[in-house]
Amino acid sequence: QVLLVESGGGLVQPGGSLRLSCAASGSFFSMNAMAWYRQAPGKQRELVARISRGGSTNYAVSVNGRFTISSDNTKSTVYLEMNSLKCEDTAVYFCNAEAQRWRFSPNADYWGQGTQVTVSS
Repeated sequence: QVLLVESGGGLVQPGGSLRLSCAASGSFFSMNAMAWYRQAPGKQRELVARISRGGSTNYAVSVNGRFTISSDNTKSTVYLEMNSLKCEDTAVYFCNAEAQRWRFSPNADYWGQGTQVTVSS
């Protein structure tokens, strides 16, 4: 099993910054990618940013240039630096991991419990 624990959410004013962290633990053969998703009230969960084990990144258009995803592979930790936050960034942010439990097993998705980010004046 892979356990993901997020931290760093909170309340911030428009234009402010927050940094989210997600630490993975448990037993797995390979962590192949980690990502951040978010879900606002009444909306579907959407991909915010993703980073592969090799360091390739991709971002949602709405956050490109404002958010930065990074990882520390030695610690199996992923970060999301969020700058110039807008009210529309308000959502529950979920950490996601694509991991192989064993050498020949397929990738499986694992999810954290979510952390609330509220952008409001």
